[in-house]
Amino acid sequence: MPETKDYYEILGVARGAGQKEIQSAFRKLARQHHPDMNRGDKAAEQRFKDLNQAQEVLSDPRKRKLYDRFGKNWEQASAAGADRPGAGSAGRQGARARVDSENLRDLFGGGDGQPLSDLFGNLFGGGGRGRSGPVTMEAEGVIQVTLQEAFTGAIRRFEMPDGRRVEVRVPAGVVDGTVLRVPGLLARVEVAADTTFAREGRDLRTVVSVPLATALLGGEVEVPILKGGRVNLRVPAETQNGTRLRLRGLGMPGAGAGAAGDLYAEVKVSLPLPLDERTRRWAQELPGSA
Repeated sequence: MPETKDYYEILGVARGAGQKEIQSAFRKLARQHHPDMNRGDKAAEQRFKDLNQAQEVLSDPRKRKLYDRFGKNWEQASAAGADRPGAGSAGRQGARARVDSENLRDLFGGGDGQPLSDLFGNLFGGGGRGRSGPVTMEAEGVIQVTLQEAFTGAIRRFEMPDGRRVEVRVPAGVVDGTVLRVPGLLARVEVAADTTFAREGRDLRTVVSVPLATALLGGEVEVPILKGGRVNLRVPAETQNGTRLRLRGLGMPGAGAGAAGDLYAEVKVSLPLPLDERTRRWAQELPGSA
């Protein structure tokens, strides 16, 4: 980052801004300038790096105090032990993670996910033995997956502070909030909501449109399934609106050798609109019609 840039200006906050305001500004701007949202835009990529560096410093009380006092020379002051009277240049300086854009998406998560500053704090907030000493704390991250990925399983990769790339396998059937552990890393899984299916444990629920004639007389309709494609569902005659029809074994897979859940299709009876004259006369003859 060029030395002329000001961390407060980058985040668009005043020098007296509180942590809540800083975090809110960072999250908003980080999403706007994330490389995944601006593919091929070098300016946005640099802006994203600037935002992360500014947030890293201003979210750490010790670093922020040094920055407010020494400005662009805060790192040299930290290395010299300026914040600890009597300490020499061997004072501990915060390590930095090298994270590419794919990993930042995994670690940063969504609007309710773990802030990047919290992650860095967990990674490097303590446990070191001087600047060159090992980091003994486990890294913590957030892995966001779609419901489809929770159904099939997924793989995410993280780059650790020492340059190692760690692969995390998300098992099929994973539940929201599950913590996955690999050497040196704890990753919490967040399963995003789906627009077609709702999850209820191992079971899935979806809404299927059923023509009025099919609901009255019986027949078949197509139902989408999470693993892809559609299956035919038999609708019994005289099926009421809101009835749940079960498709066995088409829910979420069970953990290990556990049985899969079921898919429940909730019937939403669709009326034949606009009504033609014949249908209108028929409806008027039904019991209970005005």
